[in-house]
Amino acid sequence: MFEHLKAIPPDPILGIIAAYAADSNPKKIDLGIGVYRDEHGNTPMLDCVVEAEKTLLSTQTTKSYLGPPGVVGFNTAMSQLIFGADSNALQQGRIRTVQTPGGTGALRVAADLMKVAMPEAELWASDPTWANHHALFPAAGVNMHSYPYFDVESSSLRFDAMIEGLQQRGVGDVVLFHACCHNPCGVSPDPEQWQIIADIAAERGFTPMVDIAYMGFERGVDEDCLSVRLFAEQCHELIVASSCSKNFAMYRERVGAISIITRDAEKAAAVESVIHNVTRPNYSMPPTHGPAVVDIILHSKELAAQWVEEVAVMRNRINSLRKTLSAKIAASQIQRDFSFLARQSGMFSFLGLSVEQVHRLRDEYSIYVVNSSRVNVASFNQGNMDYFVEALATVLND
Repeated sequence: MFEHLKAIPPDPILGIIAAYAADSNPKKIDLGIGVYRDEHGNTPMLDCVVEAEKTLLSTQTTKSYLGPPGVVGFNTAMSQLIFGADSNALQQGRIRTVQTPGGTGALRVAADLMKVAMPEAELWASDPTWANHHALFPAAGVNMHSYPYFDVESSSLRFDAMIEGLQQRGVGDVVLFHACCHNPCGVSPDPEQWQIIADIAAERGFTPMVDIAYMGFERGVDEDCLSVRLFAEQCHELIVASSCSKNFAMYRERVGAISIITRDAEKAAAVESVIHNVTRPNYSMPPTHGPAVVDIILHSKELAAQWVEEVAVMRNRINSLRKTLSAKIAASQIQRDFSFLARQSGMFSFLGLSVEQVHRLRDEYSIYVVNSSRVNVASFNQGNMDYFVEALATVLND
């Protein structure tokens, strides 16, 4: 069976992880992997998570299956968190949220749901978008296209071109949006632009799908749900894939959810049954530890408030790193303008480097960046930033 198979090159991110681990240079910097890091280079557990886990371990009495929906309290809490407790769609019973193995699992379930609901439906994603989007949707048999989004020259949003592209979409199209902290470019629409986008979605009749993986990392927990809530108010149908990896720092626990909005409560129940049907031959039952922890946090007034504060600490640190890095580059011998770093949000930005320059950073300075020159800003700290700027200046000025 396996004789004809050949080794597949490692995923670029996974390859960087392996190369970085094998590098003995004490000054090495990993700017590739997408995890939040503190000033010491660690990805710590949140205090609210530690407390919730203590509660869970002291009260849990079984490891039996919970059924396809997963942790019911988690699903309820995520629905209220994402759409708002006063959401009309929530009060009308038009929303269903089902726990999934991480945000990636939610996206794959959404792709499988698309194929069942409308096999000929096509997906449109921003150019660029998260690299794994290009793998998981076609893997489910969904045809995928792109709409204009990022201006490489100005490192800003191509809003007019984006709107022109969206106005060409209609019924039968699913359009994928990043709710906040766009991965990989760090550029997001502002509130007024989101309103225009929601208006077009309602007018044209395409189905919005929102990938919300960094809630709280751009402007705030509630603020970063704006796009979802606008779509929920104005569109009859909506798909949302959410993740708790970043904002709860629960990466390895694979905590995610798919939420859907339909025209009425009866149809929402029908769609939920289809979701359970497509997950059964896939992963059968979802994991419960991570979602149970989130359930405890979001249903505790004290822990929920603590979580919001801890998310703010991460967000403020990333924003501070962006401003500091931009200022240090401006004060160096580098002539190129990197002020966009301070204007963008979230963990990621493109540096605009060539593949050759990326390889020089790796080979000569042990600074690991993916070939697209996307960097994880959260991997910088006061101990490595000057070294990076010096290496960047050499590479750009040679």
